[in-house]
Amino acid sequence: MRPTAIMMLGALGVAGLGSGGPKSDTEIETYLETMRAPGRFYANIDAAEGVWLRDLAKSLKARRALEIGTSTGYSGIWMALALRENGGKLITLEINRRRHGQAVENFRATGLDEHIEARLGNALEEVAKIEGPLDLVFIDANKPDYLKYYEMVLPKMRRGGAIVAHNVTNLSHQMSDFLERIKSDPKVRTEFTNPGTQGFSVSYVK
Repeated sequence: MRPTAIMMLGALGVAGLGSGGPKSDTEIETYLETMRAPGRFYANIDAAEGVWLRDLAKSLKARRALEIGTSTGYSGIWMALALRENGGKLITLEINRRRHGQAVENFRATGLDEHIEARLGNALEEVAKIEGPLDLVFIDANKPDYLKYYEMVLPKMRRGGAIVAHNVTNLSHQMSDFLERIKSDPKVRTEFTNPGTQGFSVSYVK
């Protein structure tokens, strides 16, 4: 994508891309580039990690997905691309009101909002309200709470579904109890992958 095109899309902003209904994958991927521009990017996954998440959701044929930690919606958009293709929906949870608001605007701008339910609240309270079975869960929130999130979602997973956690490479010291659990839990088969710089764990439910 040419820099001028990215600049133009950034100038159009949410309202520009968001008018006219659903967008093509190419338009959405261009919008995702603008989300990483200086001044807009905030605590999100790497672009290569986004592609990987989308492809995982496709391979799982995921229709019910949960994200713990929306941030501004970057990772949610990548997953929603696959969920739209699969005829599914993402529930995403964010505790910070400002980031939640930015994410909702980004979801509308891409035309993916009908495939995403963005909830504002504390995930430690909200996850209990979500019914299973879930095909895919992506954890990217407060690192010391990863084990709590894992224990909450595991009973809600369908067999063959996946629980994915972010930052297991660069912030592993903040989630040592979680990493020990997923490596030894007989209920899952865990793999580690690094499509970007921060690292994912992928725990497939047996």
